[in-house]
Amino acid sequence: MKSDIARHALHPRLVWLTAAFLALPAWAHEQQGQAAGFVSGLQHPLSGLDHVLAMVAVGLWGAQLGAPAIWLLPVTFPLVMACGGFLGLVGVPLPGVEIAIAASAMLLGAMVAAQLRPPLWLAAVAVAFFAVFHGHAHGTELPSGQSGLLYSVGFVAATGCLHATGIAIGLIHRWPQGRIALRAAGAAVAAAGVVFLWGALA
Repeated sequence: MKSDIARHALHPRLVWLTAAFLALPAWAHEQQGQAAGFVSGLQHPLSGLDHVLAMVAVGLWGAQLGAPAIWLLPVTFPLVMACGGFLGLVGVPLPGVEIAIAASAMLLGAMVAAQLRPPLWLAAVAVAFFAVFHGHAHGTELPSGQSGLLYSVGFVAATGCLHATGIAIGLIHRWPQGRIALRAAGAAVAAAGVVFLWGALA
């Protein structure tokens, strides 16, 4: 009698253990999917030269303008870009995305090349305007089955790194020869933007 009772008492434990072992692969797969979403987000801004140049140009321009633009512009862009990314994730249409992205590289590069120093609020508004389109492009290209939140964190982090790269390069603005090189870099970005715009309009 006691052995029968013990046998029946062990049975639920075996069921729970079996269920736990069966759940482990599913849990691991879910974690891998989340990690993949973050990695995909990190990689996405780097997959297009138009994105890369525009985001580096934000850092270049901020460094050229100096404080507080050196931190305000690179902070404004990712914050507003995340809003644009949300619009893309939920399927809200936004016209002219590729054209605006190409124009962002062209115009931001031109700002650096010409050493234009508009009012800080106007520079921030211009950066924020382009950020919406960059974010929307990222959001609409979320790979299926991946976490939208982690994907967004990934592309915002990658954007911040590109801005930081632009700022680091832009620090050469402290020296006369560096200013010339920085303006040349801005002109190169603007020229690339013209090519991108031509392709977007073609």
